[in-house]
Amino acid sequence: MTIQFQKRPTETSRTAPAPAPSRPDAPTTPSAVVVIPALEPGPELVELVAALAAHGVESVVVDDGSGPDHAVTFDVCEVLGARVLHLPVNRGKGAALRAAFTLVQSELPGRGVVTADADGQHTLADVLRVIEALDAPRTATGPGGIVLGVRSFARGEVPLRSWFGNAVSARLFEAVSGVRLGDTQTGLRGIPATLLDWAGTVPGDRYEYEYTMLVAAARQGITLRQLPIATVYVDENATSHFRPLRDSLRVLAPVLTFAGSGLAAFAIDTGLLLGAVALGAPVWLGMTLARVVSGGANFAINRHLVFRSGRRAPLRRALSGYVALAAVVLAGGVAIVGALTALGMPLVAAKITSDLLLFALSYVVQKLIVFRRREHG
Repeated sequence: MTIQFQKRPTETSRTAPAPAPSRPDAPTTPSAVVVIPALEPGPELVELVAALAAHGVESVVVDDGSGPDHAVTFDVCEVLGARVLHLPVNRGKGAALRAAFTLVQSELPGRGVVTADADGQHTLADVLRVIEALDAPRTATGPGGIVLGVRSFARGEVPLRSWFGNAVSARLFEAVSGVRLGDTQTGLRGIPATLLDWAGTVPGDRYEYEYTMLVAAARQGITLRQLPIATVYVDENATSHFRPLRDSLRVLAPVLTFAGSGLAAFAIDTGLLLGAVALGAPVWLGMTLARVVSGGANFAINRHLVFRSGRRAPLRRALSGYVALAAVVLAGGVAIVGALTALGMPLVAAKITSDLLLFALSYVVQKLIVFRRREHG
């Protein structure tokens, strides 16, 4: 559905008069448009917009419900030539980016997008480098895909919360996608025009949107190109609206929910196993019967709550994939538990060890294959 920005009372977009013609020696205007979501911005936003305009780069600034106290800042951005999209209330970075993508597709069709932060973390030189990389012609072997401006996170050289947040999210991302990224939290990204429709379907309204985008891209085989950029933190990143605890929980929510689902299945599984063994059944039979019961509950929870695939992952395909995975996990679990109990480990301890060893495998396969949703490629 196309949003008519000029007619909606809740979202308004205004374009300043076209700036004066560029100097004869000015570089050719690139095809990519720089999108800058901003919440209660400081002077760094105006500085970036002015610098981009001086280099012939068009920009779209999203006022994410900053309020009247910051109206002058956005007015100055318009005077400098930026398109400014005003959201009446704060909807979050993800929602602001999606609104900007829709605007670009409507008013600047065929143009790619480079997203940048409004707090001065991204230098003009790096923004221009990402634009250049995004605009490079695509060949059979590359380039193409999404360009990521990747910062260095050497310990002691960045704020502790940023170092810790990236360390956790980078390792989590590698575990669930198989792709190693140096910076999963970067806001400097180049998205080609061909992927803007897809980017508009990625869920998440706040900071989790950017992380979810990377996971979705990895799931669909979209290339993630890493481009080293400067690591800049203004006043220890004091102006950032990132809330470490709340926003980190949003990012980690799928894994935490999956762990909760697994714990529920583990409780059912272990209880039934102990009951079966107490009645004289062999371990392999007890594990099989317990897994059939707990697996049904685990499948329903994971399909509807953890991965939220619903109708976008056909039931027959998801069920067959889950059964195949469950068979592999069960066989592996029986082998591990059998080996550990033969070595003298108590049954419950052996079961816990087995489930922990198979947890990562189960999560990755369910996310990337079993409950993979039909999305735009």
